[in-house]
Amino acid sequence: MSAPVPGGASSTTAEPPPYRPYTLAHVLTGHSRAVSCVKFSNDGLLLASASLDKTVIIWSAKTFAAVSTLIGHAEGVSDVAWSSDSHYICSASDDRTLRVWDVRPPTDCVRILRGHLSLVFCVDFNPPSDRIASGSFDQTVRVWDVKSGKCVKTIEAHDEPVTSVHFIRDGSIIVSGSRDGSCKIWDAVSGACLKVLIDDKTPAVSFAKFAPNGKFILIATLDDTLKLCNYALGKFLKVYTGHVNRQYCITSTFSVTNGKYIVSGSEDNCVYIWDLQSKQIIQKLEGHTDTVISVTCHPMENKIASAGLHNDRTVRIWVQ
Repeated sequence: MSAPVPGGASSTTAEPPPYRPYTLAHVLTGHSRAVSCVKFSNDGLLLASASLDKTVIIWSAKTFAAVSTLIGHAEGVSDVAWSSDSHYICSASDDRTLRVWDVRPPTDCVRILRGHLSLVFCVDFNPPSDRIASGSFDQTVRVWDVKSGKCVKTIEAHDEPVTSVHFIRDGSIIVSGSRDGSCKIWDAVSGACLKVLIDDKTPAVSFAKFAPNGKFILIATLDDTLKLCNYALGKFLKVYTGHVNRQYCITSTFSVTNGKYIVSGSEDNCVYIWDLQSKQIIQKLEGHTDTVISVTCHPMENKIASAGLHNDRTVRIWVQ
C-alpha cells in the first residue's frame, strides 16, 4: 500500500492529469555573480533571486521584469524567505546578518538581525511571520522576533555549518540539516531537540524541507540522493536519484499545481523533475551553463524558476 502524497491527497484519489513538459520561457540576467537562491512569493505575484553580488532582485512573476533591487548587504546573499503575506522578505548573508525588507514600493530595509558569529546560510519565516529561523556556519540555529529584531532563542544545533532550516506548516517545529551529516527536529519555542532523523558523519545533509501537508520531510544529501521521510515514524519512504549532488547545497522542492512531483537542481547544469510516487525522472530541463543551485515552483501556476552558479548567473523560467 502506497503512502499518502505530500500534497494532502492519497494515492487512491483520481489519476493526476497527464504530464505536459516544461519549456524555457524566460532567461533573467540581472545578477553579476552566481545566483544562490530563487523563491516565488506566497501570493505568486513576485519572484526573488539572491546572489553573491550582494543583492536581491525582485521580479514580476507575470512579466518577469525586474521590479526592484535590494542593496545593503556587505557580502553575498545565500538565501531568502518570504513572509506569508508576501509583503516582506528576509535575506541571509555572508556578512553575518539577516535583513528584513518591505518589498512594497518604495522598498526599504526595516530590520537588521545581528548575532550570528559566522556567515548566515539559510533562513525561513514561520507561517504567522512573527518569527524567523536562521542557520549559520557558526553551527547554530537562531530564532528571531520579527517585530523587535531580537534573537529569542539560540540553539547549539550542530557540529558543523547549518545548511538548511524550515518551519512546519503550523510553525511548531523546525527541521535543520548540517554538513555534520545530521538532520534534526527542534521545538520552535523551547529549542529542545525532539528527534534526530539522520545522524551520520557522511554524507553531509545539504537541504531539508517539510512537505506542504507537514507529514513528510524532503532531505538532500551529498551523495546524489533525495529522500522522502515520514518524520513522525522516522521512516524513509522514497529515494530519488539520477541527478548529481556531491559538492553544493542544492535546494529542492515539491511541485503540487499539476500533480505531485519533486524538483531539484543538479551539478550537471540541469533541473530534474521526478514523479513523487513512482520515483521516476519525468523530465530533465537543460539550458543552464553551471550548477543549478536552487529551484522554486509557483504556488498556483505551472512555472518553475531555476538559478545558476558562477559561469551561468541567470535565472531561468520554465512553463508548461
